[in-house]
Amino acid sequence: MRKFEFIAPCHFGLEAPLKREIIDLGYETVSVEDGRITFYGDEEACVRANIFLRTAERVLIKVGSFHAQTFEELFQGTRALAWEDYIPRDGRFWVTKAASVKSALFSPSDIQSIMKKAMVERLREVYHTDWFEETGEKFPVRVFILKDEVTVALDTTGESLHKRGYRKLCGKAPIAENLAAALLMLTPWKRDRILIDPFCGSGTIPIEAAMMAANMAPGMNRSFTAESWPHIIGKRNWYDAADEAAEQIDLTIDADIQGYDIDDKMVSAARTNARLAGVEKMIHFQKRDVSDLSHAKKYGFLITNPPYGERLEEKAALPQLYRTIGERYRELDAWSMYLITSYEGAEKDIGRKADKNRKIYNGMMKTYYYQFLGPKPGKKSRREV
Repeated sequence: MRKFEFIAPCHFGLEAPLKREIIDLGYETVSVEDGRITFYGDEEACVRANIFLRTAERVLIKVGSFHAQTFEELFQGTRALAWEDYIPRDGRFWVTKAASVKSALFSPSDIQSIMKKAMVERLREVYHTDWFEETGEKFPVRVFILKDEVTVALDTTGESLHKRGYRKLCGKAPIAENLAAALLMLTPWKRDRILIDPFCGSGTIPIEAAMMAANMAPGMNRSFTAESWPHIIGKRNWYDAADEAAEQIDLTIDADIQGYDIDDKMVSAARTNARLAGVEKMIHFQKRDVSDLSHAKKYGFLITNPPYGERLEEKAALPQLYRTIGERYRELDAWSMYLITSYEGAEKDIGRKADKNRKIYNGMMKTYYYQFLGPKPGKKSRREV
């Protein structure tokens, strides 16, 4: 079976959970860089990575890499790659995205245009034709240039992997599904522990938690670009991976996952999304203000994405909101709290310094994942000693 070098991009700061996922799937990682993991695998690995990875943004097949400081070097380096191994005579191909960091070549549109010309030149010589109809399947190409080192890859995924297919309704600032999954993985939460998201919005964090608890593969209900590449990835691999995903689901587990929001419309949207994800029976959604947050049981988890105050009219309300979060958290018995926010005054207003803090880039926005750790079940907290 054909072997490939794959690249899996992710949010900056979330490389660790993605690396763990890839290893858990049984594949060897090659390198860990800012915002991406490289690993080896076969055709089956491509399919299983797309269907089972929760924290990746997409799965790319590395076509090649080379050094380029001029557009001529970029052209010749691209032209030297074996595009005929991937793109058939009638294939539709283009450079869908070009990213450049600390490099002499920095214009995305120029990079895309020159690489397309180089690909055409290579395939023209191989297929002995002067014209490509490009009426066949899609072969989107992505390029990363870091310190003049060019990495070229085919996108096997298509729409980003965060688009699981269940979120039809969402609010004004929804958290991406793969980011929500990564936040959950960065906690010790397990499916037998209570989880509450007091700012659930359209329900992404509770839904991702329920899917994890039920062992439901995030990509099992969507399609991928490489499904139409039978000359690269055999059809049987997709059928086998779909069967594997279906066999692993367990919806009989007894989970206590809750989502609250102050907006009736968001609560309704969250319920709809949970139903589309197939986990509506595992989550209790309710209209509730964070000031009413309480729970009688011990050792639960608050995992949430509260408002950041990105709009000017919302900034003034942030100090009181985070003070309320801190007050309600202190009333919970032996709970842990994990929240992601770009609000710099979060710890001050919550009234406690986080035990851990991780910097994560949510798109271009720098955010902090504050982790307030409670005691493990069976161990006394410092207040109880």
